[in-house]
Amino acid sequence: MLISILANAPLVSIPVFILINYVESGGMFVLFSGVSVLFAGVIPILTIVLWSLKIKKISLDIPKTEDRPLPLVCAIISYFTGTIILYLLHAPWLVLALMFCYCTNTLIVFVITFFWKISIHSMGITGPATALIFAIGLPGFMFGILVLPVMWSRVHLHRHSISQVLAGACLGVLLTGTQMFLIENLIR
Repeated sequence: MLISILANAPLVSIPVFILINYVESGGMFVLFSGVSVLFAGVIPILTIVLWSLKIKKISLDIPKTEDRPLPLVCAIISYFTGTIILYLLHAPWLVLALMFCYCTNTLIVFVITFFWKISIHSMGITGPATALIFAIGLPGFMFGILVLPVMWSRVHLHRHSISQVLAGACLGVLLTGTQMFLIENLIR
């Protein structure tokens, strides 16, 4: 259960953004980290907590598919706002790209949620791991190793099937990797 709690996508974003900002932001580390953590971590976590209280299921996990849309929309808005602010502040491309990936990946999860229950936890590890590979190379891959215990915990807790955790992991790598590659080569 602890693995599942700690692997919540907005919680995972906090150390990942801090590390990427440390590597990329230089003298603007505090500003860019603050914006990143606020819009990728704090606001989505608060949304989940408040929504959980409203539906009377106090948890960072929203197991019912029908309870997911509103928190996902709020997260998309937060990630989009964070992307715009980071852009206006001239954040490093990698910080901006990761926030953009959080926004677009969550939008895709939002659409999938109406048809199937994909594992956001698996995506929430593999997407940031992919971004860390762009930021620090092969050592970033070590973060991706966390996906195995996360996938196990989601299946063990009966929150997802094996296909749902595998799809989440694959989609996280594919979407984030593609977007990072395109942003690096087209915009940077």
